[in-house]
Amino acid sequence: MFHKFVKYLLGISLFLYSASTAAQCAMCRAVLESEEGGVKAEAVNDGIVYLMIFPYVMVAIVFYVVYKMKYKTNKEI
Repeated sequence: MFHKFVKYLLGISLFLYSASTAAQCAMCRAVLESEEGGVKAEAVNDGIVYLMIFPYVMVAIVFYVVYKMKYKTNKEI
């Protein structure tokens, strides 16, 4: 029981952990590096990271639906 709890706690903490990343395509990087201050570059990085959330959420929803379909109880019988 304790090992199962530790696994879930570790999984949730790894899911919620976010590291600062610098995700940009080559063209965006070339345009944004020429600017002084870098405020626009940080905004583009934040937008890219924000947009990467949705594929993970969609995959999580699909896994949840499949899990519920596989382990649902047969109350109809």
